[in-house]
Amino acid sequence: MAKLYFRYGAMGSSKTANAIMVQYNYMERGQHVLMLKPKLENRDGASRVLSRCGLETECRFVEDIQLEDVRGYGCVIVDEAQFLTKVQVALLVSIVDELDIPVIAYGLRTDFQENFFEGSHWLMAWADTIEEVKTICWCGRKAICNARVVDGRVVKEGDQILLGGSSQYVSLCRKHFHAGDLGDFKNLHLGE
Repeated sequence: MAKLYFRYGAMGSSKTANAIMVQYNYMERGQHVLMLKPKLENRDGASRVLSRCGLETECRFVEDIQLEDVRGYGCVIVDEAQFLTKVQVALLVSIVDELDIPVIAYGLRTDFQENFFEGSHWLMAWADTIEEVKTICWCGRKAICNARVVDGRVVKEGDQILLGGSSQYVSLCRKHFHAGDLGDFKNLHLGE
């Protein structure tokens, strides 16, 4: 029986690399995999998913997929799933329940203000299995917060979505997130 998996983690936890490796594992066993991402995520180009460690693969947009387009696949993988809408998450549920195809969605759980993204909210509500992809804060504790960094400081106001990478976001433990303590991040990533 297929399941909807939500694998969440803070920025830099290798979610995309994990997604590409899962795709590889399915393909190595002769299974066809549909890799998807939301159109909003365009940093790597329209039809690419790229991990920080250099793994990359072709993909399609979630917005371009209907239920009938998924028939014949052994698995559906979604990167940057936090940017999905409630309707798109419902489509993932239908893929699992109606077509018996497993769906593995990777994304952030919360934004830089510790609020759910729409996609994360509904994945947390509807996923059969929720798994954390772990990473660490500069202090060595588990990082669960995504700090947005502007001019070397943690900011907690602004638009929910601002696409960026390791120069604009850093994963912190809750203690250092609330303290706004970036440790050596400023020196390592911002050249200050």
